[in-house]
Amino acid sequence: MTTATRNPAPPRPEAAVAGPTLARLTGVELRKLADTRAGRWLLITIGLIAAVIVVVQLFVVEAPDQTFTAFFTPSLLPVGLLLPVLGILSITGEWSQRTALTTFALVPRRERVIVAKLAAVVLAALASVLVSLAVAAVGTLAARATGGAGAWTFDWQLLPHAAVFQVVNVLMGAAFGLLLLNTPLAIVTYLLLPTVWSLLAAMISALREPARWLDTSYTMEPLLGAEMTGGQWGRLGVSLAVWVLLPLVAGLVRTLRREVS
Repeated sequence: MTTATRNPAPPRPEAAVAGPTLARLTGVELRKLADTRAGRWLLITIGLIAAVIVVVQLFVVEAPDQTFTAFFTPSLLPVGLLLPVLGILSITGEWSQRTALTTFALVPRRERVIVAKLAAVVLAALASVLVSLAVAAVGTLAARATGGAGAWTFDWQLLPHAAVFQVVNVLMGAAFGLLLLNTPLAIVTYLLLPTVWSLLAAMISALREPARWLDTSYTMEPLLGAEMTGGQWGRLGVSLAVWVLLPLVAGLVRTLRREVS
């Protein structure tokens, strides 16, 4: 009597676990911007400064000049000074708080985490433009209620320029953060290096012409107006290649190769 032997069924391979999508990673990074005390207070400070600028405009600007544009444009500068710090904190926070090991263990492809961080700070920069629009609208209403012009005059070409201005600022900070991976060093270098360059260009005549192409304080100034020429866009592109693109690429390479401990 023979008994049929059956081969045991091969074990079924476990279903591969899909990694988080880029959209989900970006959402996580957006939450991280406000999770830390420094990031939370920086976001609050950005909103408060935009509001304070509008209040000051109500008392400083002559009543006939209290227009929507007059409230909107001045709020871009102080916010643009703080956004790079937010970009730096978003990158260096993983290393200063020693969460990089957990983050890169959960998402081994580091470039996806970096792209999500950059996307998050870009969204934050665009949100800051919306905040400036909102406080400018409130300022215009307040000006009309207090006897000012309160005119809603606004050149809509200024809006994309404002978005580019803030996105460039925050990406520049993120680039320095990626390159240095140290919060105090990145903030000091970001604030000091362009300032030193501007001072040298002002003192040394041979540097004045290169400064027209490399000094971001000069090349980004036309963004605060409604119109830019082709030459101005070209100079802006060259300066951003030096101060944003190069540090981003070098910082990406360094982050991908750095040992996490």
